[in-house]
Amino acid sequence: MDAARLDGFLADRDTWRATHCSIGKAMDVIGTRSAVLILREAYYGTTRFDDFAKRVGITEAVAASRLRELTAEGLFERQPYKEPGQRTRFEYVLTEKGRDLLPAVLALMQWGDKYLQGKHGAPIGMRDDATGEPVRVEVRSPDREVPLAELRLTPNFTEEDASRP
Repeated sequence: MDAARLDGFLADRDTWRATHCSIGKAMDVIGTRSAVLILREAYYGTTRFDDFAKRVGITEAVAASRLRELTAEGLFERQPYKEPGQRTRFEYVLTEKGRDLLPAVLALMQWGDKYLQGKHGAPIGMRDDATGEPVRVEVRSPDREVPLAELRLTPNFTEEDASRP
């Protein structure tokens, strides 16, 4: 069976619940299609509200809601700008927290390229700008890629902490 190995008290899955799960908490922040696609556009260089709405293909109301949520969570920072003769507006710039989500979003893209694009393959390639070499997201130790069956999950908390709500 391909599954990660659970160590310590985690091995008895009937005695604990993933109530403090980082995956669940992350999905609370970016768990909508529009939020992930707004992040994609930010990684592509989009910063202006109208451009997010247009490029993602969502209404201005949805764009406003998602950008407000992502900004409140600290993934974007609003910065003022002013075009000549226009009123001051705000653009949305990725923060370190937002940039740190890049591997997760690229992993989704890589998975979609492999399993959802059919015979045409990936519509966009990922390459190292310095070398031109292809890049990919993977689960690694310092020396190698680690497959699921060789991944070990260990508790970073006590068994008592695991049972608290």
